[in-house]
Amino acid sequence: MPIKISDYTYQLPDDRIALHPLAERDQSKLLVYRQGKISHAAFSQLADYLPNEAILFFNNTKVIPARLFFKKQSGAVIEVFLLNPVSPSPIVALAMGAKERCRWHCTIGNLKRWNDDLDLKFSKDNLLLTARLVDRKNGVVEFSWNLLISFSEVVQKVGAIPLPPYIKRKAQAEDTDRYQTVYSKADGAVAAPTAGLHFTEKVFQSLREKDIHTEYLTLHVSAGTFQPVKVENAQLHTMHSEQVIVTRHNIEQLLLQKVKIAVGTTSLRTLESIYWYGRKLLSDPSSEFVIDQNDAYRLSPVDKLDALSAILKKMDREKMDQILGETSIYILPGYDFKMIDALITNFHQPGSTLILLVAAFIGENWKSAYAEALARDYRFLSYGDSSLLFKE
Repeated sequence: MPIKISDYTYQLPDDRIALHPLAERDQSKLLVYRQGKISHAAFSQLADYLPNEAILFFNNTKVIPARLFFKKQSGAVIEVFLLNPVSPSPIVALAMGAKERCRWHCTIGNLKRWNDDLDLKFSKDNLLLTARLVDRKNGVVEFSWNLLISFSEVVQKVGAIPLPPYIKRKAQAEDTDRYQTVYSKADGAVAAPTAGLHFTEKVFQSLREKDIHTEYLTLHVSAGTFQPVKVENAQLHTMHSEQVIVTRHNIEQLLLQKVKIAVGTTSLRTLESIYWYGRKLLSDPSSEFVIDQNDAYRLSPVDKLDALSAILKKMDREKMDQILGETSIYILPGYDFKMIDALITNFHQPGSTLILLVAAFIGENWKSAYAEALARDYRFLSYGDSSLLFKE
């Protein structure tokens, strides 16, 4: 039966989109949804609404300054937006460590003004960065630079933070710090895992006082997270792919009989992808960690412990402490969640894949939760307020 995207839209006034972060991260509002009931608090009170000894799973990806601006002698500006690496490796962590040169898939602003034989250059201090267009059709750009430093260090010097398209202003100094979680670690995202933006050391301390555990995994958020669903039947939407890194410790913590809470939709998608990877290993022990958007709907479910144990067995066989993979998991209303009991997340765009995920998690009650947030002047989207949702 088709899932109509028009059923998952709502009116979001422009003035409800948060254009700037609050002065203090943890002073954002918190809407708590549990068993059809809604209550309100400040995010600093999060621990009061969580059970003792729960486990919170965080995405520790770090937003890179993915917007690079080159100015031609004519004065025309070419914007090159990094999407995903091509060489020396398609693995983000390795590509960010490249020295001297690398290639990335990019979106290019003002592409028609960039001739194939023209090298674009940007200099700052002693650094000279050169960009060459090597595949116009696919937007592949080769970067080279004169200093013996990593590409991560290059973009930190010359790039700009890529704010979401709905924040209609230029990136400012505050965004360098605030469009980044305080626990970010692994370079590679072009969008922040925004549910984590509210956490501060004070909040972490309150979690420790309740013996609530914290666990970190990685999903490098891609620009596809902002891609709208353009077809009326949401099942026909093509889901974007993102790279994930999962550790042995992550799997071991998932095996514990505790309440498991995803901090953000990216953490949730990673955890559900882990389950489906274990399911694939049970059928074929040689399976790669690649989750297609249809896997959750074409594969028959298995016991969660069996799926997780299959991953640990593979890690034992191949003597690995972490697994790199990619996921295009697509969570639609009707999806049966395997790994997660609760979700901390911001308020999302109308008609987006993230609204579909929230609707899958708490059912039709997403409408009343969003209506309540609008009525109570909650701030929406990346720099907006937060919610704690317990699974129906």
